[in-house]
Amino acid sequence: MRNILLFFTFLFCGCCLGQTTDLMRVEWTRIPQVDSDNSISRFRSFINFPIPLSWEGSYLIPGFEYRHITLDIDDPVPYDANDAKTFQVFRATMAYTFKFKNDWRFGARAGVELASNFERADFLGRDVRFSGAAYLIRDRSAEEVEKPNRWVIGLQYSTNQGRPFPLPVINYFRQFHRQWSYSIGTPKTNLKHSFNNKHSVQAYVSLDGFFSNLQNNRVVTNPDGTTAVADNISMTQVISGLGYEFNFAKNFYFYAYAAYTLYNELRLRDENRDNVFNLNENNTGYFRTGVKYKI
Repeated sequence: MRNILLFFTFLFCGCCLGQTTDLMRVEWTRIPQVDSDNSISRFRSFINFPIPLSWEGSYLIPGFEYRHITLDIDDPVPYDANDAKTFQVFRATMAYTFKFKNDWRFGARAGVELASNFERADFLGRDVRFSGAAYLIRDRSAEEVEKPNRWVIGLQYSTNQGRPFPLPVINYFRQFHRQWSYSIGTPKTNLKHSFNNKHSVQAYVSLDGFFSNLQNNRVVTNPDGTTAVADNISMTQVISGLGYEFNFAKNFYFYAYAAYTLYNELRLRDENRDNVFNLNENNTGYFRTGVKYKI
């Protein structure tokens, strides 16, 4: 179960192409840890800028994302936590998409990222991760049809997964009423109600998480006196809650989400992706807010 959730978390982190029209986002997330003095804070920003090509309906889409994760660790831990509380992710992607017949669109994306605590002056080969994806998209959400809908079907691969094969992605969106819509699949399932062109709310289930290298491995001392070596750190969460969006200017939206985790795991792992130490696995609150620009 843990590995399945971890797989889908990395799908969530990487399968933006075709499933979102967000071109820019700046957000802040706070995750307090229940029955613990630990907490997690994250700043995230990204930008995608489509470049139209000569073939009508085709685009080249370079993108860049930055994440800064802070672990406030106040509980005693069986390893040296110095320089292992702040992590950064730098991700660059290049996507290409074009239309073909019967309302279908093809999209492909390749990416590289640095994810580490960067406690050394340089970066290591283990800090570098690669990803790739390919999608088929049938988007009728902007057409004058009775019930606008969108299908996204594809494959996603990331070296974060530690498994040398691509994983499937599928998502279906449908607006079944002028003010109601739903989405089913990865990375998010939700039911959304739009009061008007400015305000909307939604109930949702989604995934969140991160993966980062530890540049200097940590030796973890077990209660029985044995030791294990941690090579990386990961967080895997399934969250469910309510969200609110406010369209305060043309194409600009403020959003806020309040949720509770259905599954929550923050752990150190060894080079084989095996568990070394669980920092927290109790379900807890989850709060996220930000501003985005979408078309």
